[in-house]
Amino acid sequence: MRIIAASLSLLALTACGTVTRGTTEPVTFLSEPPGAAMRTSFGPGCPVTPCTLEVPRKQEFVSTFSLPGHSDVQVPVTTKVSGTGGASMAGNALLGGVIGAGVDVYNGTALDHTPNPVIGRMVPFSSPLPARRRRAAPQS
Repeated sequence: MRIIAASLSLLALTACGTVTRGTTEPVTFLSEPPGAAMRTSFGPGCPVTPCTLEVPRKQEFVSTFSLPGHSDVQVPVTTKVSGTGGASMAGNALLGGVIGAGVDVYNGTALDHTPNPVIGRMVPFSSPLPARRRRAAPQS
C-alpha cells in the first residue's frame, strides 16, 4: 500500500512545468507599417497585424508578412530555454524525478519563442522614376 501511495505522490509531482507554464505560448506579430497579413510555415496566420497566436512551445517556424505595395518579409522564429522554464525544469528534476523532467522536455515547457514579439519591417516597392519631359523642338 505504501508503494502505491508513494507512486501516486510522485506522479502528482511530475511535469510541474507542464502544469505551471503550459505547452503553448502566446506569440505576438507586429508589422511596420501595421495592417499586413501574416502566415506561418506551420499553418496558422492572421489576416491583419497586429495579432497574437497560441503557438506550441516546441514549434520553430518562419513567419511571412505580406502587404500590397511592399516586399514580403520573412522572420524566423526559434525556441530557447527560458530562465523561468529552466528553473521549472530544475525544480521538477529534484521533486518529480526523471519522469517529470522527461515529460517537460517532451512537451517543450521550458522553451520560449524568440523573437517575441515578431516584427515584420515591410519595405515599400521602389517607385518608378518620373518620366522626363521632352523639350519642344525650337520653332524657326
